[in-house]
Amino acid sequence: MANAGNHDAYRGLPPRTVTALVEATSAINASLNLDDVLQAIARTSAAVLRSEASSVLMLDKRRNKLVFRAAVGDRGPALIGEEFDADLGIAGRVAKSGEPVIVEDVEDSNDFFRGIDAKSSFQTRGLVAAPLIWKNEVIGVVEVLNKVSGGSYDQDDINLLQIFANLAAAGAHNAAQHENVVRENRGLRETLKVQASIIGSSPALRQVMDMVNRVAGSNATVLLLGETGTGKEVTARQIHAASPRSNKAFIAINCAALPETLLESELFGHEKGAFTGAHAEKMGRFELADGGTLFLDEIGDISQSTQVKLLRVLQEKEFVRVGGTRTIATDVRIVAATNRDLQQAMEEGEFREDLYYRLNVFPIRLPPLRNRREDIPTLVDHFVNISATQLGCPRPSVSDEAMALLTGYRWPGNIRELQNIIERAVLLADGSEMTAPHLPREVVGEDIVQETAKNESSLWGYEKAMIIKALRENGWNQSKAARSLGISRDNLRYRVKKYDIKKDG
Repeated sequence: MANAGNHDAYRGLPPRTVTALVEATSAINASLNLDDVLQAIARTSAAVLRSEASSVLMLDKRRNKLVFRAAVGDRGPALIGEEFDADLGIAGRVAKSGEPVIVEDVEDSNDFFRGIDAKSSFQTRGLVAAPLIWKNEVIGVVEVLNKVSGGSYDQDDINLLQIFANLAAAGAHNAAQHENVVRENRGLRETLKVQASIIGSSPALRQVMDMVNRVAGSNATVLLLGETGTGKEVTARQIHAASPRSNKAFIAINCAALPETLLESELFGHEKGAFTGAHAEKMGRFELADGGTLFLDEIGDISQSTQVKLLRVLQEKEFVRVGGTRTIATDVRIVAATNRDLQQAMEEGEFREDLYYRLNVFPIRLPPLRNRREDIPTLVDHFVNISATQLGCPRPSVSDEAMALLTGYRWPGNIRELQNIIERAVLLADGSEMTAPHLPREVVGEDIVQETAKNESSLWGYEKAMIIKALRENGWNQSKAARSLGISRDNLRYRVKKYDIKKDG
């Protein structure tokens, strides 16, 4: 096989041919954009062999397909994105054998795949094809078709095309590697944007972590369920970090944050000119996450149209960019999340049944913060440290009464609400002790505090306020109030008696 860097390969070639090869090499090496390189290969190979048309097919090993990535000639652009099984046609024979092929008249060849001519309305008379080989591995095939002179290709043509193919293989490989590096770097930058860990040791959280550890090592699709703010993305990142894919990208997208057209572009990418404002091609999240994990947050809010396209990707492991024709294989592990009742949405016809069962392979329900109150002091300490660092404020201590109020609050917004409240309190405390006045009214229950704390010690007053608040919110049902406070019913009854709490009215 000829070596691209071996000048002996040019010996005996006409000066005009050598000049054409040098120009071809310059064109191939002029860009690291894969499509530009492949188009240069197609264009210059047709020129060097003085042919009517030329095409470059790249081998997609994952899908065992040969894909037209570049083509020149009368009908060339119509071929871009077309594909066929890698075992078919003369190109398939070349890809399989790794040897060049010459066909003087396609009418006499049983291997010729006539389906491509039918699609492009181009009539192939004769052709020569050579493999693009990189480190003894076929990565594609270059074909030239129909000599302009009307004659037949000969052995000199096939030797010349193989020299050219060797040059082209290096350029195509380098461009493909550059494309992979760009994609991986973008994916890893997305991964590093958020670094978070699961905080707490409550029984409810330990149960979640046990399920996370069980599923992390597999490729199973995970569906995270729970209220808003319960830490679904943090849990998804934990699954990724404990998986064999941990050295690849973790890409997250909030499906509820974008309108349908933009969401599809974000998921699948788009080609240049696909829609108004698409000034350049863009890789989607499925491409960025290739080999890693894709986190689809708020999956229950996607439209029926997007559900269909997402289902196809999950089933076929491939997709097409918006405005494109080329099929792209994808290898991603899906972790989805929602705060909606998908079964109810399915019954109401708002969510596809087949997609639901594709996603609901391994469901994990995350507990609300009110069901893991024993983790609140640890979370408060964690968020105080983070907030003080990010805000550039001195780190405040947290008073007992403030911690009691934070522990007793119902947290409808869960961990996200806790983080926001702590950030505000750290800013207000400005390095002094964090106390009740630094907390918002909904946490303190100011009217209750003023009512009960007048003639009692601060801590006892706030504890009594907490209990009264919980009883009122639960209709004075002591069992429910005890559960909301994270204590036993007997413990609550003891405190009710201790503080001589009476039912309102």
